[in-house]
Amino acid sequence: MIYQDTIEFAQLQDEQDELRSFRDEFMFPKHNGEKAIYLCGNSLGLQPRAAGEYIKQQLVNWEAYAVEGWFMGNEPWLDYHKALLPSLSGLLGANENEITVMNSLTVNLHLLMVSFYKPTNKRFKILMEAGAFPSDQYAVESQVRFHGYDPKNAIVEVAPREGDVTLRTEDIIAQIEDNADEIALVLFSGINYYTGQLFDMEAITQAGHKAGAMVGFDLAHAAGNVPLKLHEWGADFASWCSYKYMNSGPGGISGAFVHEKHFGNDKLDRFAGWWGYRRDKQFLMQPGFDAEIGAQGWNVSTSPIVLMAMHKASLDIFERAGGIQKLRAKGDKLTGYLEYLIAQINQKLGEEVYRIITPEDQSQRGSQLSVVCRRNARATFDYLTANGVIGDWREPDVIRISPVPLYNSFTDAYLAAKALFKAISATGS
Repeated sequence: MIYQDTIEFAQLQDEQDELRSFRDEFMFPKHNGEKAIYLCGNSLGLQPRAAGEYIKQQLVNWEAYAVEGWFMGNEPWLDYHKALLPSLSGLLGANENEITVMNSLTVNLHLLMVSFYKPTNKRFKILMEAGAFPSDQYAVESQVRFHGYDPKNAIVEVAPREGDVTLRTEDIIAQIEDNADEIALVLFSGINYYTGQLFDMEAITQAGHKAGAMVGFDLAHAAGNVPLKLHEWGADFASWCSYKYMNSGPGGISGAFVHEKHFGNDKLDRFAGWWGYRRDKQFLMQPGFDAEIGAQGWNVSTSPIVLMAMHKASLDIFERAGGIQKLRAKGDKLTGYLEYLIAQINQKLGEEVYRIITPEDQSQRGSQLSVVCRRNARATFDYLTANGVIGDWREPDVIRISPVPLYNSFTDAYLAAKALFKAISATGS
């Protein structure tokens, strides 16, 4: 696509966008009585208009059936989670029996590491990217300490080369190979939260398995953002949150993937609960844990139906939009347009005031651009917010801007870029 730095071009693209109607299915915060330019779906997705109705239906069921709601009505709660699996299967590239919906992301990572981080005297290291989201760092540190190891010795972090901001796949693989005799687990993000870099999960999985390690992924910024093929890639496990690109509400329900190759492995430890017991005998209340076949055997606690209802409200929109491939195509166009507009700003100013650190190669990023502001960075971000452009701030000088294809437009990108340009003079830089 040949981009143009005009409002007419942006509006024409919006008119030709086959996904444009989905914008009306979301609720935008207001600025001066008008929709704000919301470019923060990487942190919290917008509320689907239908979310309230989905919640209301469950409140109606609660009122009508009380405890019998677990077994009665059009959507009995006991199996409500199954209604989420077809959509998630398409988004994650996984079989339905490899997916469960439960808890929150870091809790799930801990539960999965109980099964898949099995250190020995020889193999005890966990390899991860340097600069992973702090929650992942804390989870990994606590896991290795729990097993009696010093994080300084047990955690291998892969950092960018000097002068680089993002990682090179060959360096990740080289680190795995260099530590092949000692790695027990490779745990990587699908997309790095800070830079927006999309990692080659297939290559990482292959290298980790070749080294004899288990391989898992934190898909917080990847799920609902980019196409995934967890089953095909052979990843051992993964988890994600639903409140970012999947628009399922603040603190929304998480999910977990366990590859089916592990279903028959009775040597895998797990923290068990009644909700993960095999369904055909669940109500016999017998002693001794007998896991449900599939990822649902990793469930621990009762399904939070209201959270799942919010999740379903958004997943149903994904289904009607035609799936992740269509969204990915539009997302590439939106981020490409914003990238072009930022380059135009720098050209007008005669210097690179705004430097994009997210990879230029679209195959190595999703719907996110991380922009280093080289003049009055915090003041620039505050100016954007004050003028109805909602992005995301990361110390010391990065503004994350994420045009989400389900509800963002080319006009959003155009107006956001204009605000970035005006911020230069408005902040005295």
